[in-house]
Amino acid sequence: MKAQTEQRTGLLYGFGAYGMWGLVPLFWPLLKPSGAIEILAHRMVWSLAVVGVALLAMRRWGWIRELLRQPRKLALTTLAASVISVNWGLYIWAVNNGAVVEASLGYFINPLVTIAIGVLVLGERLRRAQWAAVGIGVAAVLVLAIGYGRPPWISLVLAFSFAAYGLIKKKLNMGGVESLAAETALLFLPALGYLLRLGAQGRSTFALDDPGHSWLLAATGLVTAIPLICFGAAAIRVPLSTLGLLQYLAPVFQFGLGVVYFHEAMPPERWAGFSLVWVALALLTWDALRTARRSRARLAEAGASAATAATTTAATAPATTASEAAVAVAAEVAGGAEVAGAVHGAPEPPPTVATPARGPA
Repeated sequence: MKAQTEQRTGLLYGFGAYGMWGLVPLFWPLLKPSGAIEILAHRMVWSLAVVGVALLAMRRWGWIRELLRQPRKLALTTLAASVISVNWGLYIWAVNNGAVVEASLGYFINPLVTIAIGVLVLGERLRRAQWAAVGIGVAAVLVLAIGYGRPPWISLVLAFSFAAYGLIKKKLNMGGVESLAAETALLFLPALGYLLRLGAQGRSTFALDDPGHSWLLAATGLVTAIPLICFGAAAIRVPLSTLGLLQYLAPVFQFGLGVVYFHEAMPPERWAGFSLVWVALALLTWDALRTARRSRARLAEAGASAATAATTTAATAPATTASEAAVAVAAEVAGGAEVAGAVHGAPEPPPTVATPARGPA
């Protein structure tokens, strides 16, 4: 009962995180006449303030010393901060310049780009369904390029920058709040310097007579941190396969807002391109769920065989412990050390749809 309650709570957190990320296009236009770079700089500054308060409340400071002692990890964090700043800045610019639909496409194709990077960079091997999904995704981009009269560069930059960010985060292995704190801390001085320069030149919008506008700019910190905290709470309560499916809520909401609320044009060729993307994602999701079911079935079969063998061995060969017999049989049935480790309580995680380290925008 407690596990079910925890999972329901995790689902609510997940819906909340991806729902907020999906509705964030409604927020950025409220910050006009601020430009995308100024909004991005405020987002960096105020996000650091918010996560600083969160870390103070949670008393999590030990990771700072560890990070400073590892130059490679610090360099990767700096790279992650640079990549996500490109992603954030372009997304804000796209929303405030009438390209919400194209921006949503970037997060639709992000799982496909993540898989492609896994093959090219990490040398991962794909199943047939994954290859088919990537091929359909490439065809979709070509169709959209013909429809737009140019490559959908906003979508491509958003997708590749977010996929690269996810790859770096995989190597960093830091918590969400700690990671955001480190990234915004590294960009704090450049962002603050830019804002001070705008103020000195009389081009800052933060000091306008309208205090509401200044409060909205300061709220960029909350807009960044609150969904991330909800995402972190969901990640520890629900399976990654479920979280991988929830990630599609954000681009679905963004696409809907672009078409229905912002009234962006959707000619037939654009519908065709998006339809191909959705077919690719459906295929990818089906393959991930099927593979996850098979993995769970193999582990269950191995566990049952291990338990039977342990009982038999205990009766016929007392010198051999039950746990040793269980490990040996599980390894034989499931085909190797991965399931042997699973019997000890460290099961191989089921394949999932590519799950972002952090939600879009």
